[in-house]
Amino acid sequence: MSDTRSKSSVDQIRQRFDSLVENFSDANAGQRTAIDGGLALNLIAEGAAKLSPSAGSLLDVGCGAGNWSIKLLGKFPGMTVTLVDLSKPMLDRAQQRVTQAGGVVAGTLQSDIRTCEFEDGSFDLIVAGAVLHHLRADEEWAQVLKSFHRWLKPGGSVWVYDMVKHEIDAVESILAERYFNHLTSVGGEEYARKVFAYIEEEDSPRPITWQIDQLRAAGFAKADILHKTATFGAYVGVK
Repeated sequence: MSDTRSKSSVDQIRQRFDSLVENFSDANAGQRTAIDGGLALNLIAEGAAKLSPSAGSLLDVGCGAGNWSIKLLGKFPGMTVTLVDLSKPMLDRAQQRVTQAGGVVAGTLQSDIRTCEFEDGSFDLIVAGAVLHHLRADEEWAQVLKSFHRWLKPGGSVWVYDMVKHEIDAVESILAERYFNHLTSVGGEEYARKVFAYIEEEDSPRPITWQIDQLRAAGFAKADILHKTATFGAYVGVK
């Protein structure tokens, strides 16, 4: 993993996302850079509904403008949702949109997930959409995933979609090139270079295989990969 000491601070990340509320209010906008954001949304919603059809409570970590909660509400009408995000403008928009979609917002918390606290066994589901790549040290990953485990009810599950790296350098090189080519096809080479530059500045993605290992180490009884393409992946852990 690259040195993370020069990465963007929490405050710098918050400031960037404060300015992106309108973009993140469009569920399709993320596909511009994420390639498979829409597919992952569908897989996670369908998987959660199949695994826990009676789930009634959701923690949306790094909720942005609420797209993940809204997608899950399509499978769980009237679900109680707790929203967490660094950005207050994002939280405000998410609360508005989730309420309009028929969800019951139990609370909003402007916070870094590393400093959050909830009662043990509070949630049936946790979703973390494109947020965990902002974690840095191994210890932070361990802390956050153990917290997810504690906060879930027995049989509860965490669903993650995120940017990923690869354990094998040759694989990383091939798939990074494919991602660059995708971005170029979307917005041109200058756009692709801009995206790669802010990833280098802000993000610390980890291999999906490593993340699955961390889930098991945090106490999750089962873990599985839903999907992986180029530099993005989705997976689930069940308590």
